[in-house]
Amino acid sequence: MDLLNAFVALSNFVLIPAIAYGSQLALGALGVTLIYGILRFSNFAHGDTMAFGTMVTILFTWLFQSWGISLGPLPTALLALPFGILGCMALLLFTDRVVYKFYREQKAKPVILVIVSLGVMFIMNGLVRFIIGPDDQRFADGERFIVSVRTFKEMTGLEEGLAIKTTQGITVITAVIVVAALFWFLNRTRTGKSMRAYSDNEDLALLSGINPERVVMITWMIVAALATVAGVLYGLDKSFKPFTYFQLLLPIFASAIVGGLGSPLGAIAGGFTIAFSEVMVTYAWKKVAGYALPESLAPDGLAQLLSTDYKFAVSFVILLIVLLFRPTGLFAGKSV
Repeated sequence: MDLLNAFVALSNFVLIPAIAYGSQLALGALGVTLIYGILRFSNFAHGDTMAFGTMVTILFTWLFQSWGISLGPLPTALLALPFGILGCMALLLFTDRVVYKFYREQKAKPVILVIVSLGVMFIMNGLVRFIIGPDDQRFADGERFIVSVRTFKEMTGLEEGLAIKTTQGITVITAVIVVAALFWFLNRTRTGKSMRAYSDNEDLALLSGINPERVVMITWMIVAALATVAGVLYGLDKSFKPFTYFQLLLPIFASAIVGGLGSPLGAIAGGFTIAFSEVMVTYAWKKVAGYALPESLAPDGLAQLLSTDYKFAVSFVILLIVLLFRPTGLFAGKSV
């Protein structure tokens, strides 16, 4: 019985939150990986791209709520999500046309594009904060829990209760659908195959008649969709604050690099590696140890390796270890 309670406590505070957070990081890292694999530069504006797509979704969510439109038990934000994706696509295509295209035509080195993306990042960050403000914005409505602690305790008679938030369930289901759709698109459609060919060998792809501008445009559109979905899922699960998305850039890049930059599979594996590491290192294990261990061995303190304030430091350390010992990442040598 105590072991069951320990497992429920572990699921409640480690497994379920880490799976949801890992799904959000994986979607974010997929966007970074696609830009690196196809456009050949590291896009530092990706966190603020997520913030922009989420902001548009929030504004439409508020509009629908003011009209009395809702999805019942599900968040209204799911209705507003397509509008957020379209808004984000418009912004990225505009940015590419006005900024990145010039440097592409000049055949600029990747490091110059990285510096340019830093400039774009600050502009996007300022734009989001100017429109929606710098504070926390909560936009989740509908049913809060799929399973609540009280219901679980009544059903099982266990001491420890399990809570699964609606947003966590939606995050995992949406992530599975989006990843499956992306892999189908890249492997089965003509456009997806042309993107992979362009990623593998640009000169050969151009010789075989692939239109590079079309590949670039579709890449930005897919990245906008991935960034908005990841941003909205993160905002629903936690809360929306523009600066938080700027901070998310580190774990997202760590996920992409740990998995192997340019590898979509690696981005997913990296996302879950970083998420589980962050959650497990910053969790206070006292409750789980109290159930699982004999009373004489149970810890007196919190049994917490690091405070949650150092959550982002975990991804930074993992990133350093991977860069030192396996710079190509877990899925080395793969391309889009």
